[in-house]
Amino acid sequence: MIALAFEVVDIQPEPYAAAPQLTATLRVTESSGAAVHAIALRCQVRILPQRRGYTPDEEAGLLDLFGERGRWPTTLKSFLWLQCSTMVQGFTGETEVRLPLPCTFDFDVSAAKYLQSLRDGLVPLELLFSGTVFTRGEAGFGVEQVPWNLEASYRLPVEAWRRLIDQYFPNTGWLRLDRDVLSGLLQYKAAHGLTSWDATMESLLANATAVSAESFSPSALSGDPRP
Repeated sequence: MIALAFEVVDIQPEPYAAAPQLTATLRVTESSGAAVHAIALRCQVRILPQRRGYTPDEEAGLLDLFGERGRWPTTLKSFLWLQCSTMVQGFTGETEVRLPLPCTFDFDVSAAKYLQSLRDGLVPLELLFSGTVFTRGEAGFGVEQVPWNLEASYRLPVEAWRRLIDQYFPNTGWLRLDRDVLSGLLQYKAAHGLTSWDATMESLLANATAVSAESFSPSALSGDPRP
Protein backbone atom coordinates (compact mmCIF):
# COMPACT_ATOMS: atom_id res chain seq x y z
CA MET A 1 0.00 0.00 0.00
CA ILE A 2 1.25 3.47 -0.86
CA ALA A 3 1.47 6.15 1.85
CA LEU A 4 0.64 9.58 0.47
CA ALA A 5 0.53 12.99 2.12
CA PHE A 6 -0.33 16.41 0.66
CA GLU A 7 0.80 19.89 1.67
CA VAL A 8 -0.17 23.25 0.15
CA VAL A 9 3.03 25.22 -0.39
CA ASP A 10 1.48 28.33 -1.93
CA ILE A 11 -1.53 29.71 -3.84
CA GLN A 12 -1.00 32.61 -6.23
CA PRO A 13 -2.85 34.27 -9.16
CA GLU A 14 -1.97 32.67 -12.49
CA PRO A 15 -0.62 35.51 -14.67
CA TYR A 16 -1.09 33.91 -18.11
CA ALA A 17 -4.44 32.09 -17.95
CA ALA A 18 -7.25 32.86 -20.42
CA ALA A 19 -9.73 33.24 -17.53
CA PRO A 20 -9.30 34.10 -13.83
CA GLN A 21 -7.33 31.33 -12.14
CA LEU A 22 -5.41 30.80 -8.94
CA THR A 23 -2.70 28.15 -8.98
CA ALA A 24 -1.93 26.02 -5.93
CA THR A 25 1.50 24.48 -5.54
CA LEU A 26 1.14 21.11 -3.81
CA ARG A 27 3.90 19.04 -2.24
CA VAL A 28 3.08 15.33 -2.61
CA THR A 29 5.00 12.87 -0.43
CA GLU A 30 5.05 9.06 -0.71
CA SER A 31 6.72 7.53 2.35
CA SER A 32 6.54 3.77 1.70
CA GLY A 33 9.26 3.83 -0.97
CA ALA A 34 6.94 2.77 -3.81
CA ALA A 35 7.51 4.23 -7.29
CA VAL A 36 4.48 6.26 -8.34
CA HIS A 37 3.97 6.27 -12.11
CA ALA A 38 1.17 8.88 -12.06
CA ILE A 39 -1.76 10.18 -10.03
CA ALA A 40 -5.06 11.29 -11.52
CA LEU A 41 -5.72 13.73 -8.69
CA ARG A 42 -9.05 15.32 -7.79
CA CYS A 43 -9.49 18.01 -5.18
CA GLN A 44 -12.45 19.64 -3.46
CA VAL A 45 -11.67 23.10 -2.06
CA ARG A 46 -13.87 24.31 0.77
CA ILE A 47 -14.01 27.68 2.54
CA LEU A 48 -14.27 27.62 6.34
CA PRO A 49 -15.73 31.07 7.21
CA GLN A 50 -16.16 30.23 10.89
CA ARG A 51 -12.38 30.17 11.38
CA ARG A 52 -11.75 33.91 11.03
CA GLY A 53 -13.11 37.18 12.40
CA TYR A 54 -14.94 39.95 10.53
CA THR A 55 -15.03 43.73 10.73
CA PRO A 56 -18.32 45.70 10.71
CA ASP A 57 -17.71 46.59 7.03
CA GLU A 58 -17.25 42.92 6.15
CA GLU A 59 -20.32 42.01 8.18
CA ALA A 60 -22.49 44.21 5.95
CA GLY A 61 -21.25 42.39 2.83
CA LEU A 62 -21.95 38.98 4.39
CA LEU A 63 -25.57 39.73 5.29
CA ASP A 64 -26.98 37.94 2.20
CA LEU A 65 -24.91 34.83 2.89
CA PHE A 66 -25.12 34.36 6.66
CA GLY A 67 -27.74 36.79 7.94
CA GLU A 68 -27.22 39.08 10.91
CA ARG A 69 -24.29 38.43 13.26
CA GLY A 70 -26.58 36.99 15.92
CA ARG A 71 -27.38 34.09 13.59
CA TRP A 72 -23.76 33.27 12.77
CA PRO A 73 -23.37 30.44 15.31
CA THR A 74 -25.77 28.40 13.14
CA THR A 75 -25.23 29.88 9.66
CA LEU A 76 -21.43 30.31 9.52
CA LYS A 77 -20.60 26.85 8.13
CA SER A 78 -18.02 25.60 5.66
CA PHE A 79 -19.09 25.50 2.01
CA LEU A 80 -17.79 24.23 -1.31
CA TRP A 81 -15.74 26.63 -3.40
CA LEU A 82 -14.13 24.57 -6.17
CA GLN A 83 -13.90 21.11 -7.71
CA CYS A 84 -10.63 20.75 -9.62
CA SER A 85 -8.20 18.14 -10.92
CA THR A 86 -4.71 17.62 -12.32
CA MET A 87 -2.28 14.87 -13.34
CA VAL A 88 0.75 14.22 -11.14
CA GLN A 89 3.75 12.91 -13.08
CA GLY A 90 5.73 9.89 -11.88
CA PHE A 91 7.97 10.29 -8.85
CA THR A 92 9.58 8.51 -5.94
CA GLY A 93 9.64 10.05 -2.49
CA GLU A 94 8.46 13.61 -3.07
CA THR A 95 7.35 15.95 -5.84
CA GLU A 96 5.57 19.24 -6.38
CA VAL A 97 2.62 19.77 -8.70
CA ARG A 98 0.58 22.78 -9.80
CA LEU A 99 -3.18 22.53 -9.26
CA PRO A 100 -5.34 24.98 -11.28
CA LEU A 101 -8.12 26.70 -9.30
CA PRO A 102 -10.46 28.38 -11.84
CA CYS A 103 -12.36 31.31 -10.31
CA THR A 104 -15.43 33.37 -11.11
CA PHE A 105 -16.38 36.97 -10.33
CA ASP A 106 -20.13 36.27 -10.61
CA PHE A 107 -21.74 37.65 -7.44
CA ASP A 108 -24.58 35.12 -7.73
CA VAL A 109 -21.97 32.51 -6.75
CA SER A 110 -21.64 32.34 -2.96
CA ALA A 111 -17.84 32.00 -2.91
CA ALA A 112 -17.31 35.08 -5.11
CA LYS A 113 -19.74 37.10 -2.97
CA TYR A 114 -17.97 35.95 0.19
CA LEU A 115 -14.46 36.72 -1.05
CA GLN A 116 -15.46 40.11 -2.41
CA SER A 117 -16.88 41.05 1.01
CA LEU A 118 -13.52 40.60 2.73
CA ARG A 119 -11.21 43.59 3.18
CA ASP A 120 -7.98 41.91 4.29
CA GLY A 121 -6.63 39.05 6.37
CA LEU A 122 -6.68 35.36 5.47
CA VAL A 123 -9.29 32.97 4.07
CA PRO A 124 -9.23 29.54 5.80
CA LEU A 125 -9.32 26.80 3.16
CA GLU A 126 -9.63 23.03 3.38
CA LEU A 127 -8.51 20.87 0.43
CA LEU A 128 -9.94 17.33 0.30
CA PHE A 129 -8.15 14.91 -2.04
CA SER A 130 -9.24 11.84 -3.99
CA GLY A 131 -8.27 10.15 -7.23
CA THR A 132 -6.38 7.19 -8.69
CA VAL A 133 -2.73 6.24 -8.18
CA PHE A 134 -0.83 4.19 -10.76
CA THR A 135 2.10 2.21 -9.39
CA ARG A 136 4.28 -0.71 -10.46
CA GLY A 137 2.45 -4.00 -9.92
CA GLU A 138 3.17 -7.68 -10.50
CA ALA A 139 1.47 -7.61 -13.90
CA GLY A 140 2.81 -4.24 -14.98
CA PHE A 141 0.77 -1.42 -13.47
CA GLY A 142 -0.93 -1.42 -10.13
CA VAL A 143 -3.92 0.79 -9.39
CA GLU A 144 -4.88 2.20 -6.01
CA GLN A 145 -7.28 4.90 -4.85
CA VAL A 146 -6.17 8.04 -3.06
CA PRO A 147 -7.50 7.57 0.51
CA TRP A 148 -10.54 9.74 1.23
CA ASN A 149 -9.08 10.95 4.54
CA LEU A 150 -6.24 12.87 2.88
CA GLU A 151 -6.60 16.62 3.22
CA ALA A 152 -4.59 19.80 3.64
CA SER A 153 -5.32 23.26 5.01
CA TYR A 154 -4.19 26.65 3.79
CA ARG A 155 -4.88 30.27 4.70
CA LEU A 156 -5.25 32.24 1.47
CA PRO A 157 -4.39 35.95 1.72
CA VAL A 158 -7.36 38.09 0.70
CA GLU A 159 -4.81 40.25 -1.13
CA ALA A 160 -4.08 37.34 -3.52
CA TRP A 161 -7.77 37.13 -4.48
CA ARG A 162 -7.96 40.89 -5.01
CA ARG A 163 -4.85 40.87 -7.20
CA LEU A 164 -6.43 38.13 -9.33
CA ILE A 165 -9.70 40.04 -9.81
CA ASP A 166 -7.90 43.34 -10.48
CA GLN A 167 -5.80 41.57 -13.10
CA TYR A 168 -8.83 40.41 -15.10
CA PHE A 169 -11.53 42.92 -14.12
CA PRO A 170 -9.77 46.17 -13.11
CA ASN A 171 -12.15 48.49 -11.22
CA THR A 172 -15.23 46.63 -12.53
CA GLY A 173 -17.87 44.17 -11.34
CA TRP A 174 -20.60 41.93 -12.73
CA LEU A 175 -24.37 42.29 -12.41
CA ARG A 176 -26.75 39.71 -13.90
CA LEU A 177 -30.23 41.00 -14.87
CA ASP A 178 -33.52 39.60 -16.10
CA ARG A 179 -33.87 39.97 -19.90
CA ASP A 180 -36.91 42.23 -19.60
CA VAL A 181 -35.04 44.49 -17.17
CA LEU A 182 -32.04 44.59 -19.49
CA SER A 183 -34.31 45.45 -22.42
CA GLY A 184 -35.79 48.34 -20.43
CA LEU A 185 -32.31 49.60 -19.57
CA LEU A 186 -31.32 49.48 -23.24
CA GLN A 187 -34.35 51.59 -24.16
CA TYR A 188 -33.58 54.09 -21.38
CA LYS A 189 -29.94 54.28 -22.48
CA ALA A 190 -30.87 54.94 -26.11
CA ALA A 191 -33.66 57.41 -25.31
CA HIS A 192 -31.35 59.54 -23.16
CA GLY A 193 -28.39 59.38 -25.54
CA LEU A 194 -26.15 57.74 -22.96
CA THR A 195 -22.93 56.25 -24.25
CA SER A 196 -22.07 53.68 -21.56
CA TRP A 197 -23.64 51.47 -18.91
CA ASP A 198 -21.85 53.44 -16.21
CA ALA A 199 -23.52 56.65 -17.45
CA THR A 200 -26.89 54.85 -17.58
CA MET A 201 -26.65 53.64 -13.99
CA GLU A 202 -25.39 57.04 -12.78
CA SER A 203 -28.38 58.73 -14.43
CA LEU A 204 -30.83 56.31 -12.82
CA LEU A 205 -29.19 56.71 -9.41
CA ALA A 206 -29.27 60.50 -9.73
CA ASN A 207 -32.98 60.41 -10.59
CA ALA A 208 -33.69 58.01 -7.72
CA THR A 209 -31.79 60.26 -5.29
CA ALA A 210 -33.73 63.32 -6.46
CA VAL A 211 -37.08 61.51 -6.06
CA SER A 212 -36.06 60.28 -2.61
CA ALA A 213 -35.02 63.78 -1.51
CA GLU A 214 -38.28 65.23 -2.77
CA SER A 215 -40.31 62.56 -0.95
CA PHE A 216 -38.70 63.51 2.36
CA SER A 217 -38.79 67.29 1.88
CA PRO A 218 -40.59 69.33 4.59
CA SER A 219 -43.47 70.18 2.24
CA ALA A 220 -44.00 66.54 1.30
CA LEU A 221 -43.93 65.40 4.91
CA SER A 222 -46.38 68.11 6.04
CA GLY A 223 -48.77 67.44 3.19
CA ASP A 224 -48.25 70.92 1.71
CA PRO A 225 -49.16 70.63 -2.01
CA ARG A 226 -46.96 73.58 -2.95
CA PRO A 227 -43.74 72.65 -4.87
